[in-house]
Amino acid sequence: MAKIYKNFRSYKKVVDKGRIKDYNSIVNSKGAAGYKSAALFWFIALIPYTKGCMMYRIMRCIVHPFKIYAVINQGGIFMDSQTILQQALDETNGLVFGVWFLIGAALVFFMQAGFAMVETGFTRAKNAGNIIMKNLMDFCIGTVVFILIGFGLLFGEDLIGIIGQPGFDIFTSYGSFDWSNFVFNLVFCATTATIVSGAMAERTKFLSYCVYSAVISAVVYPIEAHWGWGGGWLSQWGFHDFAGSAHIHMVGGIAALVGAAILGPRIGKFHKTKDGEIKVNAIPGHNLTIGALGCFILWFGWYGFNGAACTSIDQLGSVFLTTTVAPAIATVTCMIFTWLKYGKPDVSMCLNASLAGLVGITAPCDVTDCLGASIVGIVSGLLVCFGVWFLDYKLHIDDPVGAVAVHMMNGIWGTIAVGLFANPEVPGYSLADQNGDQLAGLFYGGGFGLLGRQLTGFVCIATFTVISMIIVFQVIKHTIGLRASEQEEIIGLDVTEHGLISSYADFAPALTDAGMYGYTKDDAKSVEKVEKKKDTKKTEKKPAATVDEAVEVKNYSTPSPDGATKLTNIVVIFKQQKLQQFIEAMERIDVKGITVTNVLGCGMQNGQTNYYRGAAVEMNLLPKVKAEIAVCAVPVDKVVAAAKAALYTGNYGDGKMFIYDIENVIKIRTGEEGYNALHDSAEWEKA
Repeated sequence: MAKIYKNFRSYKKVVDKGRIKDYNSIVNSKGAAGYKSAALFWFIALIPYTKGCMMYRIMRCIVHPFKIYAVINQGGIFMDSQTILQQALDETNGLVFGVWFLIGAALVFFMQAGFAMVETGFTRAKNAGNIIMKNLMDFCIGTVVFILIGFGLLFGEDLIGIIGQPGFDIFTSYGSFDWSNFVFNLVFCATTATIVSGAMAERTKFLSYCVYSAVISAVVYPIEAHWGWGGGWLSQWGFHDFAGSAHIHMVGGIAALVGAAILGPRIGKFHKTKDGEIKVNAIPGHNLTIGALGCFILWFGWYGFNGAACTSIDQLGSVFLTTTVAPAIATVTCMIFTWLKYGKPDVSMCLNASLAGLVGITAPCDVTDCLGASIVGIVSGLLVCFGVWFLDYKLHIDDPVGAVAVHMMNGIWGTIAVGLFANPEVPGYSLADQNGDQLAGLFYGGGFGLLGRQLTGFVCIATFTVISMIIVFQVIKHTIGLRASEQEEIIGLDVTEHGLISSYADFAPALTDAGMYGYTKDDAKSVEKVEKKKDTKKTEKKPAATVDEAVEVKNYSTPSPDGATKLTNIVVIFKQQKLQQFIEAMERIDVKGITVTNVLGCGMQNGQTNYYRGAAVEMNLLPKVKAEIAVCAVPVDKVVAAAKAALYTGNYGDGKMFIYDIENVIKIRTGEEGYNALHDSAEWEKA
C-alpha cells in the first residue's frame, strides 16, 4: 500500500487537475452503475502500481477509499471504468494472442516431424535415413537462405506489388525487428519445401535435393507468398488464403509434380507389358505405423498451422472446429469409397485423406462454417483418391507418398472453396475488396466476385510455380544431376549417400536391401553402364576382382553318359539389389521358373569400411538372395554366363553358383516326371 501511495503522489503532480473527476461525479452521472464500476475496479486499481505489471504501461488507477480517478499515461485524459476495463482487456488480449502466435509457430515446426514420419513410413526401409536427413535439412538450409534473402522478398517494402525489397534488418536493426513474424513465416516456408521431398523420394540425389530446397525457400515461396501475405497485388485485390492452401500446399504440390515428372518413376513402379500397356506395380511402404504417427502429428500441428493467426477467442474456436471437421469427414468419405471400390477400406489412403481434408480447409478455415467445412471434407476425401489414381494410371508419374494428390489438388480445391463457402456470419469475418466492400462466397449471396479473385490467384500462383520449378529442375538435371544412379537406387540411398548400412541397425537387418556391405557411392554403377564404358577408349579403374573371382562357380554335376540332355539344379546366391537384373537375364534366355528365397550369409567380405558416428561397422551377417533354377532344355553353360553378366560389378562377393544333378522331377498336379514335369507338353514339343 505504501508503494501504491508513493506512486499516486508522484503521478498526481503531473496530472492536470482540471481533467480529474472525482468518484461523486461518476456516481451522479451513472447512478447505481457508478457504484458497481467502482467496486469492480478495486482489484484493477491495486495492480498497475506495481511496476513491471503489464497494465502499468497502459493506465494508472488512482484509488481513494471514497474516490476513483483514472488517467492514461500520455495526455492525462480521464476514462471511466468501462473504458479502463476495455483497455485492460485489449492489452491482455494482445499479449495472449502474441504468445499464442509463437506457440502456433512451434506447432508448425513440429509438423516437420510429422512429414518425416509420413514419408519414411510410406517408403522403403533402405531409404529411411536419407528421408530423415532431407526433412532435417529442409528446415536448416531454409533458415539460412530465409535470413539472407527470403524474408526480405516476402515482407520487405513492396515493389510494384510483385516482390518485397530484400534487406538485412535482422542484422542492422535487431532491436526493432519483427522477430515473431520472422519465425512464424520461416516454419511455413520449411513446410513448402518438405512437401516436394515426398513425391521425389527414393531416387533423388541428396546434393540436388539440398539445392532445390534452398531455391524454394529463398526465392519461389517468398515471391508468391508476398503477393497474398506481404502486401502484394493479390492481397490488395481481395484474394484470401488464410493459412496457405495456395501459397504453401498448392505451391509445394506443383513443385512436387514437376520434379517427379522430370525425375521419372522408381525402378519397378511401371512395367510395359507385351501388348504395350503400362502396368502399375505397388511398392508398399515399410512401416505403416510410422506413417500413421506422422499423420496424427501433422493433424495436431495443423491447429497451430490454421489457428496461429487468429486474433479472438471466437475466431480461434471457429477455426479449430473447421480444422477438425473437414479432415474427419474426408477420412470417412475415403474409407467408404475405398471399401466400395476395392472391397476393403484402404489404410494408407485414409491417412492421405486426413491430410487432404486438412489441406482443403487451410485457406477457408476462418471464413467457412461447419456445413462448408463438411462439404470441403467430402470433396477432399474423393479428390485424393482420384489424384492417386490419375497420377498412376494416366500420367504415369510416381509419387510414393501421395504428395501431389494431397497438397496440389486439395490446395487448389481449398483456394476455390473460399469463393464458394465464405460466410459473413463467421466470427472475425473481414473479407473485403480494395474499396472496403464486403465479399462473400457464391453460396452465401456473394456472387462471383470472390470466386473470380480466388480463381485468378490460383492461376497466377500456379503459373509462376510451374515455370520457376521447371527452370530449377532442368538446370539441376543438366549440371550436377537430379537422379541417383540405377545401382544407388536399388541398393538404397542410406548406404550410397550417407554410408548408413541400415536405419534400424540390428533391429531388422534383413528387412532392407541397403545391407549390402562393401558397396560405396563410387562402386554404384549399373551393369549396363559398366559394359558401355568397356567400349570406350577412356582409361578405366581396374576392378577389384575378375568375373570368376567375383562370381564363383562350384560344379558338382556329372556329365550325361550318353550325351543326352539331363536335369540340373543351379543354385545362385547373390546380393539383393541384383535380383531384378538376374530375373530379367534369365527371362532373356528362356528360363521359365525361378525359386527365390531371402537368406542371411555369415562371413567376412572384402570391401570398403563403413562408419557409424565415427566408429567402424563390422557386419558379418549379410542379407542375400538364393535363387534355384531347374533346367533341362536350356544349357547350363548359358545360364551360368547370363548369371555372371547380370551379377558382376567388379567387387568381391558378387555371388556364388552351385550346380547339382537332379535325380528326377515330379509335377504334383499331373503326375508328370522328368522333362515334362518342367515344361508343359505342348510347349516342350514346340521347342
